[in-house]
Amino acid sequence: MEITFSLEEIDSAAKQVLAQNIKSIITFHAGMGVGKTTFIKALARQLGVKDMTSSPTFSLVNEYGTEDGRILYHFDLYRLNSESEAYDMGIDEYFYSGNLCFIEWPEKTPNLIPIDHTAITMKMLPDGKRQLIVK
Repeated sequence: MEITFSLEEIDSAAKQVLAQNIKSIITFHAGMGVGKTTFIKALARQLGVKDMTSSPTFSLVNEYGTEDGRILYHFDLYRLNSESEAYDMGIDEYFYSGNLCFIEWPEKTPNLIPIDHTAITMKMLPDGKRQLIVK
């Protein structure tokens, strides 16, 4: 699935993604400043998360409750120096909890990401819109 959207259309794009047969583990691949966190916030809004405020850059993971009572973990792995740091924080327990896991910078833990996941690749287009590919 491929979607091109402007920031004004981000909630519609998030709805389209959630309407797909996506896995509970979703990785987000994009460069710095492309809008991974912004898109994750849009997904969370569509899931009924009310209290999402910031990226977990310094805490590595934030936990939110969805409207239907599910748990959403939002990871920002940018600051990790090694996979062993992620393993030490118990990242595998989060990934195999059955809860939603949205993961920014999954490249930092390539050997820890479950095989059965959905990957979203984002890129900024010259006109300022974003292209999103879901696999």
